[in-house]
Amino acid sequence: MRTTLTLDDDVAAALERLRKTRGETLKTLINKALREGLKQMRDRPKRREPFRTHAVALGRLRTGSIDNVAEALALAEGESFR
Repeated sequence: MRTTLTLDDDVAAALERLRKTRGETLKTLINKALREGLKQMRDRPKRREPFRTHAVALGRLRTGSIDNVAEALALAEGESFR
């Protein structure tokens, strides 16, 4: 089949670099790229393992509450902060 294809500049540059390094024709390279891309689009995506975080015991809270920022800073930096 013969068709006209308009390529974006970055795609055309990448194809040209590949063509030079592999020594293949543009037609062959585009057909290989399209076959591989279509195969990836057709296949179901691989299931990823869910990312999990683990809890770490940090010890006892040294301040009574951190709801009051001024109080927490006073405890951390001393009463001279106020």
